Amino acid sequence: MGGDHGPSTVIPGAELALRRHPDLRFVLFGDEAVARSLLDQAPRLKQQSVFHHCELSVRMDDKPSQALRQGRYRSSMWRTLEAVKSGEADVAVSAGNTGALMAMAKFCLRTMANIERPAIAAIWPTLRGESIVLDVGATIGADAQQLIDFSVMGAAMARALFHIERPTVGLLNIGVEEVKGQDEIREAGRLLRVAETQGLDYHGFVEGDDLGKGTVDVVVTEGFTGNVALKTAEGTARQIASYLRAAMERTLLAKLGYLLAKSAFQRLRDKMDPSKVNGGVFLGLNGIVIKSHGGTDAEGIAAAIDLAYAMAKNGLRDKIERDLNGFHLRISDDVAADESEKSA
Repeated sequence: MGGDHGPSTVIPGAELALRRHPDLRFVLFGDEAVARSLLDQAPRLKQQSVFHHCELSVRMDDKPSQALRQGRYRSSMWRTLEAVKSGEADVAVSAGNTGALMAMAKFCLRTMANIERPAIAAIWPTLRGESIVLDVGATIGADAQQLIDFSVMGAAMARALFHIERPTVGLLNIGVEEVKGQDEIREAGRLLRVAETQGLDYHGFVEGDDLGKGTVDVVVTEGFTGNVALKTAEGTARQIASYLRAAMERTLLAKLGYLLAKSAFQRLRDKMDPSKVNGGVFLGLNGIVIKSHGGTDAEGIAAAIDLAYAMAKNGLRDKIERDLNGFHLRISDDVAADESEKSA
């Protein structure tokens, strides 16, 4: 029921994802009066789905506290998350209110052991292919330990999605020199350099232009900076697309040039299209949650479901839990060894 278009986009998107992944099964939560007729028009999806009527849905402008207070236990968003908690579903996908979804997910699914705050990870198109950037909006400000946890979780996601044995991880900073940046970033970098962190290779600090270059597989930052970077990149992509359209329509010769290079422009548009990499992953929870852009189309919803399918099939939650437990165990052993040396 979420997003700017509700079931009229979600149901066609789910149908499109089902064509790509015939083994998918859906558990749908929403207002039957609104969604049932649309589902009837998608017989294959209807056959592969279980529909649960919900009398309440979270509005896009609801405050997280308001949505949690009024929509807990009854709303389509809450019941979607409960399906993951109970094991009825492997992953939750929603195009609804981001703040409400995060608040409900934290309350319903809880954070993993040793995780103080979750993060939202986004897939970022780069010159090399794709990278993962986190946090892009869940946590405003982060201490050194949280940045390290984000690094471990982002690397686990890269292994699950990109099948890279040891993803490279960089901390987003104002320069690559070790003396630059806030104390929290420098301390996180120091600990990542000295720690024997299985499952990732720490690259060091990266700057803003490294995001597009694809210098590392995983870029880690706190939520305020990450969200600004994400919105800036999306706005720049739309700006460039607008410039190209205006240039191609300016003269008859430009229009002819566009026709001759149409396939090249199509590839560029697909590369820059946010809907092709739609879906932010909530990391650090006892369950996988995918947040789709609210204003996306059916293709974007399908892309978010594609991501959910890959994350569930490749065991993202188990990878994150195993990596985090291993890292925190090694840190505890190091602390115990240091204390033993001091007492000796």
